[in-house]
Amino acid sequence: MSRIFVKLSLLTLLGLISNTLYAQHRKGVPLRDPQTQQPDSVRRDSVSQGDMGDVIHSVFHLKPAYKKNDSIGSKPVISVVPALGYTLQSRLAVLLSGNAAFRTAPQSNVSTIISSIAYTENKQITLPIQSSIWSHNNNYDFVGEIRLYHYPQSTFGLGSSSNIESEAPMNYNYLRFQETALRKITGSIYIGAGYIIDDHTSISIQPTENGTVSDYVTYKRRSQKTHSTSSGFTLNGQFDTRDSPINATKGFYATYEFRQNLKTLGSTSTWSSLILDVRKYFRFPASSNNVWAFWSYDWLTLAGRPPYLDLPSTLWDASTNAGRGYIQGRFRGAQMVYGETEYRYRITRNGLIGGVVFLNAETFSAEPGTRLQAIQPAFGPGVRIKLNKVSRTNIDIDYGFGNQGSHGLFVNVGEIF
Repeated sequence: MSRIFVKLSLLTLLGLISNTLYAQHRKGVPLRDPQTQQPDSVRRDSVSQGDMGDVIHSVFHLKPAYKKNDSIGSKPVISVVPALGYTLQSRLAVLLSGNAAFRTAPQSNVSTIISSIAYTENKQITLPIQSSIWSHNNNYDFVGEIRLYHYPQSTFGLGSSSNIESEAPMNYNYLRFQETALRKITGSIYIGAGYIIDDHTSISIQPTENGTVSDYVTYKRRSQKTHSTSSGFTLNGQFDTRDSPINATKGFYATYEFRQNLKTLGSTSTWSSLILDVRKYFRFPASSNNVWAFWSYDWLTLAGRPPYLDLPSTLWDASTNAGRGYIQGRFRGAQMVYGETEYRYRITRNGLIGGVVFLNAETFSAEPGTRLQAIQPAFGPGVRIKLNKVSRTNIDIDYGFGNQGSHGLFVNVGEIF
């Protein structure tokens, strides 16, 4: 089975021409250095910065659009773009993608709403909606997420020692709703609470490729059948000193999410989990524009027995980026421990083209109460193309290599982490 994961779409070209794509994900902060009120890239490099919008204007002899740094105001900046794409899970996909960026007050952080609707050759239908709305004084951040999926996708069993030949195609409908309110405590520290529900319906599974009994079949006998629900409250915290949530060059980011699901709220079972997300960025060498980034993502079941499809899994984190080098859902289990490092460097002085090398590793347990299994590494190189120099948004093109012949091309808008 091919391991190629491709997401090359018309979104790239149309985004270049429109030059209004703000690829903010979940959190938005002003893109200025707090000491100088100037973009950090301007202070460090006297070379005029370039992006693909400049290239398009140059090739077609168009007058360059004036781009004012951090120019988003109270009026939403809206982009709607049709696109074509291809992924290993979906094959050919047709989608309509859009986003809106705005401020609730002149000095507030950037609020964002991001969404897309897609239909794929595998008859998948996806509609994700993510929002991050900051209050006018930045005392509150309201973070929301909705997912509406009809989503056929394979599972490969539990634990990071599972065999890729144990693939079993699944089919299900998926609804997620989550809303979290974060309150500023002091400085860059926020804490809050929220509500979350994950609902999977019409679950079905086909026999495995190698004829073995799927771990899903064994697992569901003790939990759910064709329908599962996880409904509960979350306690959240955040600490963020990054200079940009899109393309950080310095700073520290840490969040936690404690989740308690209760049968009294409609859950299939009572269970709890904890997600710890920690990231660190610094320039290396210190006098350069190159960045060394580190990411730790731990997704842990603390108590109870989550439904199979709500267990931690590869590329099922909030940003669907943890696990380059493997197909989504390749590893699954009650405990997930993940780490990654990436070195980002410029190839052209104006920042139009850059490169990365990355190395990650993940390990999973099987069912709740079992130990972590084999560590599964992945690595690879990548290219960065500047899509928007105002928001420092890059197009990411990476090729990852993992174990058991896993490899593939991964394309993203905005840095992986």
